[in-house]
Amino acid sequence: MIDYNGRRFRPVGADHGESGRVAQYRQRGNLLWGEFSGGDARRGTLTGLCGPDGELEFAYCVVLSDGEVVSGRCHSTPATLPDGRIRLAETWERYGPHAASGVSYLEEIEADSDAADHDERQERR
Repeated sequence: MIDYNGRRFRPVGADHGESGRVAQYRQRGNLLWGEFSGGDARRGTLTGLCGPDGELEFAYCVVLSDGEVVSGRCHSTPATLPDGRIRLAETWERYGPHAASGVSYLEEIEADSDAADHDERQERR
């Protein structure tokens, strides 16, 4: 099982609203939770489970910068990049007035990368 605890991810190939997001995952046993912010997301959370193969199943909720509250669910399939980082292929479904579904990708970011800068920017908001 992949240990996601403390790992940070950011979208790749995302639109402007999502490209600045950073998510930090936590894990205890097969229980997974996390928070994300940045881009057009003021704050988001996720809660779900991690399978023995590292696949993730979770629900999420986010408050966007325009005040919209969005929720949905996601199934993530991990792959290991040549440099050892994890890439997640996310099959997601959004609920509500702007319901949609799709596939997006997240890649792990190094602990010492600009994620610390991201955290500082979020604290100033």
